[in-house]
Amino acid sequence: MPYRHHRIDDMTELSADEARRLILRAQGLMGADGRRGGVRGMLRRLGAVQLDTVSVLARSHELVAYGRLGAVGRAAVERSYWHNPARSFEYWCHAACILPIEHWPLYGFRRRAYRERKQRWHEVPADYEKVLDQVRDSGPVTTSDIGGAKKSAEWWDWSDSKIALEWLLDIGELVCTRRVGWRRVYDLAERAVPADLLGQELTDEECVVRLARVAGSALGVATRGDLVDFLRVSGPSAALLDQALASGAAGLVPVKVAGWPSGKQAANAWVAPEALESEPRGRHRTTLVSPFDSLIWHRGRTSRVFGFDYTLEIYVPKAKRVHGYFTMPVLSGGKLIARVDPAREGQTLVARQVSFESSRVRPADVAGVREALWSAADWVGCTDVRVERVTSEAHTRPLLDALPLGLSDLR
Repeated sequence: MPYRHHRIDDMTELSADEARRLILRAQGLMGADGRRGGVRGMLRRLGAVQLDTVSVLARSHELVAYGRLGAVGRAAVERSYWHNPARSFEYWCHAACILPIEHWPLYGFRRRAYRERKQRWHEVPADYEKVLDQVRDSGPVTTSDIGGAKKSAEWWDWSDSKIALEWLLDIGELVCTRRVGWRRVYDLAERAVPADLLGQELTDEECVVRLARVAGSALGVATRGDLVDFLRVSGPSAALLDQALASGAAGLVPVKVAGWPSGKQAANAWVAPEALESEPRGRHRTTLVSPFDSLIWHRGRTSRVFGFDYTLEIYVPKAKRVHGYFTMPVLSGGKLIARVDPAREGQTLVARQVSFESSRVRPADVAGVREALWSAADWVGCTDVRVERVTSEAHTRPLLDALPLGLSDLR
């Protein structure tokens, strides 16, 4: 039954559970549609896949694909993102993200803002255009091709050539459409971006309106704050977002989600209308979720939707960590049921710590964590799983008794 039948005062009302299921479907984590089109289809549904330097089991952009599509080979995932001709490009959305190449025109507002600001984290060298000329003459380059990334061993102490490359990327003169290892490959936008996209000049308002629809569709059900966090807009751009929501130009409809915070307005969230045409159905495999997955980008949203309070503890001193260095939530049965702090030792996937969310562990939860651990181990080429610590003594024996059932049980 379509959700539009649940209406109060001519507005669609959703229960918190209905909203959660719509979110999971939109994120490709419920139902068969989430696996259609492989990695490229996934990127277009999500609108943005965050990049990060940390690699414990794998890079985050690989984990995002794995969480939705299963054990797609890591090399195949990379090829799907970085392809010639370009299928995607890197730029600033929620953070540094892989974005569908057809979204190039939508970020014109941000490129213009960077150009007007005339600075980034570092002072832009006055002769930055010399680097542009070098790329034009020599073809695609990495930082090592033009003098290296750093002046010293300090992570922030960039060389002038690195600053120039990143500035030119910010303002759209250069683009990164692939990586070699973990190094960006910079090329002229006019060479790498298809001409029909490069020639589209959208106003700031048009950019924000279209991106609001992208974000709303990817998030499933979103508050204004969720949309702002997805796009990282502020000031005039945030005002344009507000106008797009109020006028309906973004193509999102207001809804009321029970239990979500409400202001003075009756609506407390927005949703793409086509999402309300059918109820989400189907199940999805149990999986570990990257800390940089768009499902849990906004920690307040994660708490609101899943009742799961999550903090990434990478930058927390070791003695003060509660759950571990790179704790990954476990998604099972449409809920975040546990957290695992993973590591690798040779051919063994190590769970340094496992924490269940519920004080009463259910057999299904134990099976879910076991499945997530063994599946991830198989994907990254490990042949064994070892759990070092389970935070609750009552949960230790059920999990350890289940773990010896290995890879053959999942195939």
